[in-house]
Amino acid sequence: MTDASAPAVRRPGEQVLAALGLGAPALDPADASARTFPGGGRWRTEIPSCEGPEALAVILKEASRLDVPIHRISQGSGVWMLTDAEITEMVDATAERDIELCLFTGPRGTWDIGGSVRSDSRGAGLRARGHDAVAGCVEDAVRATELGVKCLLVADEGVLWTLHRAREAGIIPADTTLKVSALIGPVNPASYAVYERLGADSVNVPSDLTLDHLTEIRRVSGAPMDMYIEAPDDLGGYIRMYEVAELIRRGAPLYLKFGLSKAPGIYPWGTHLRDLTLHTARERVRRGRLALDLLARHGADDGMAPLGSRLPGPLHRFPAEASAPLNDEIDKD
Repeated sequence: MTDASAPAVRRPGEQVLAALGLGAPALDPADASARTFPGGGRWRTEIPSCEGPEALAVILKEASRLDVPIHRISQGSGVWMLTDAEITEMVDATAERDIELCLFTGPRGTWDIGGSVRSDSRGAGLRARGHDAVAGCVEDAVRATELGVKCLLVADEGVLWTLHRAREAGIIPADTTLKVSALIGPVNPASYAVYERLGADSVNVPSDLTLDHLTEIRRVSGAPMDMYIEAPDDLGGYIRMYEVAELIRRGAPLYLKFGLSKAPGIYPWGTHLRDLTLHTARERVRRGRLALDLLARHGADDGMAPLGSRLPGPLHRFPAEASAPLNDEIDKD
């Protein structure tokens, strides 16, 4: 609920442009999302590309220094790029601060021997190629959740459905959340609704979606949306800081992801990329501070979900039927 004493929300440059006869049309209330996170709040924050305990320590220190609230911290290289001790250290550090930790699962098409992903069409992208790749993702999921990780990042529809069925069957904890990668993010409301039904608890959408696209999605799905406010260059390098208030108004419940453009890629991470990883981790937090400052200046910084909240609330799912094998023979009679 908005504090009655808070300043009215204003749009960037609104007063000056109106005085010059260049005012924008009034916002349409029908465009606004009426949805919230469970327990209240319309937006949460996420710092992506946290590749290990040392980067995590930098992020937590900088977040404290700049007073940047964090709901989720995510990693991009994958569970398989971390030792058990490193995962445990990250789990403990985030749990101490009631922050959700999200680790990426398994082999992806960009890192195997498939040639189509290197063609002009990019082939199947990051999806898991073949049974063994799906098995690797499942192996990562089981290992990570046994070590206390509560959120898994996936880049394949089959892996998402498989992990959702595993969650329904009690193979991985029931409160595990599944997050869809921006690299397979849906671009229309129909596909967004399918990801929700396949088990997604939050869905990355490409950062080039228009405001109208976000409204269209919200009319069919309540699954939390993840969106880079500043996207890495391999995702377009889009910077949408001045739109944050409107992104929240249209897309809530929304995770504000503070990425970084004009920075070299760091996946898969290793100590040979240590300095770059730590410098970019620190700068992602500062980008978060800049976006939050913009929200405050526009009187739009209320509505943040309580820190420590992580679950998505009730969502629509396809029947999991976890006991039914997928390779049942069709009755030919």
